[in-house]
Amino acid sequence: MDVIKQVLNFGAGPAKLPPSVMLEAQKEFIDYKGLGISILEMSHRSSDFTKILNNTEICMRELLNIPDNYKVLFLQGGGSGQFSAVPLNLIGLKEGKCADYIVTGAWSAKAAKEAEKYGKVNIVHPKLTSYTEIPDPNSWNLNPDASYVYYCANETVHGVEFQDVPDVKGTVLVCDMSSNFLSRPIDISKFGLIFAGAQKNVGCAGVTIVIIREDLLGFTLKECPTILDYKIQAGNGSLYNTPPCFRIRGREMFVLSHSRQSLYSFATGCF
Repeated sequence: MDVIKQVLNFGAGPAKLPPSVMLEAQKEFIDYKGLGISILEMSHRSSDFTKILNNTEICMRELLNIPDNYKVLFLQGGGSGQFSAVPLNLIGLKEGKCADYIVTGAWSAKAAKEAEKYGKVNIVHPKLTSYTEIPDPNSWNLNPDASYVYYCANETVHGVEFQDVPDVKGTVLVCDMSSNFLSRPIDISKFGLIFAGAQKNVGCAGVTIVIIREDLLGFTLKECPTILDYKIQAGNGSLYNTPPCFRIRGREMFVLSHSRQSLYSFATGCF
């Protein structure tokens, strides 16, 4: 067989995948585990896909030490879909329908703009003229009546990354971790909700993981589309609609191909 020349890929996402994962995906594209069916053709209601979905969640829980009172959801729509889903599900946690946003780059700015459709958005710091650093937390004006505080852990467009979890004085903390998810240990219990697209660190585009504390389910605004309702998705085991089966299997293969430490090294490029 001719050797395929691989180019170096320094893109933020879609990012490079391990060759072992791509070769395994190639096999399963035609015949999944000798069942005579492609992973692309497999029913999401089948016992075989149920095993894939369950094992992917188990792997995620073990890697991140996710507490039992958190739900793990595998959804669609990417991070941009979550810009809408987060306020639609959480801005109603308190009567004032207000949310605090820490805007440090393009992605958090887009999220804040989207949230304005569903409630009051408070940018907690003076407006930045350029996204080159994280504003001093001492300058933040956090609203004690905010339903949640939102931030993006790593702004890939502008190269600004939080090194520590913000102290938000007990308010529900929401984080977009799309670009540094699984790159380091994190304390899930500090967050009310974390979401991350797969394509930058742990798989191919098409599946978004949401980790949400159970007590935050059920506050959805009435105008929220059913497919974005976390409580409904959790109640249906991420199977309310047909999930991206192949993408979920890709995530399972990626995580299984690494130990916890090697996964962190792969995601950060430290071999």
